Amino acid sequence: MLLNADVGESFGIWTLGRDAEVIPWLDQANIACGFHASDPLTMQKTVCLALAHQVSIGAHPAYPDLIGFGRRSLKVSGEELRALIRYQVGALQAITRAEGGQVDYVKPHGALYNDMMSDAALLQDVMEAIAALNQYSETPLSLMLLSRADNSAVEALAERHQLPLIFEAFADRAYTPSGLLMPRSEPGAVHHDSKLILAQAISLARQQNVSTPSGLLSLKADSLCVHGDNEDSIATVRAIHQALRQN
Repeated sequence: MLLNADVGESFGIWTLGRDAEVIPWLDQANIACGFHASDPLTMQKTVCLALAHQVSIGAHPAYPDLIGFGRRSLKVSGEELRALIRYQVGALQAITRAEGGQVDYVKPHGALYNDMMSDAALLQDVMEAIAALNQYSETPLSLMLLSRADNSAVEALAERHQLPLIFEAFADRAYTPSGLLMPRSEPGAVHHDSKLILAQAISLARQQNVSTPSGLLSLKADSLCVHGDNEDSIATVRAIHQALRQN
């Protein structure tokens, strides 16, 4: 199983995360595109860091919500959403090409990610935005999204748009019985215990399941999302990387 993380989320003089320490342990880097975090120079530095470690680059677009870090749902039309995604992905593509690389996939951020997983019409707008970009690209962008117990409807929609998918699971997030991420407002929604995070990562990679309040949920995922914003989390990411390579 591959490892991915959200990176490049600093902004101006404000620093978030420890990208230089976590990126070497990743397979995929989800780079913020300026709407929930980041700025052009941060994007460029993060792209260079990913390329230096041969890490696949993904665009991490969001609702235009710098103050709320993209974690607030915004009411936008389908036309506006498609434009917002193309704008952000296009910016990262330009920066990445200038550094000799390419953007391989798109993973929406925060509220946009959660909203598209519960709203089929919104998910279709996201797919249409990416599919439109793929019309003029030799290497098509994939869409990274949350794996559920039943992915057949999502796969059918993606097939209509000829859009490759990357299914992901989360090592440090609690799940609802339906397979969605537990809202951050709920107690225990984010795991902080390194042993619990490592155990969940290994369970997802080897047994393809995760614990929920109503029991085990079967999930097949291509990539595992981890976070590395402090010393303990960096150590946990390193431990997950090593455990998965031993599998």
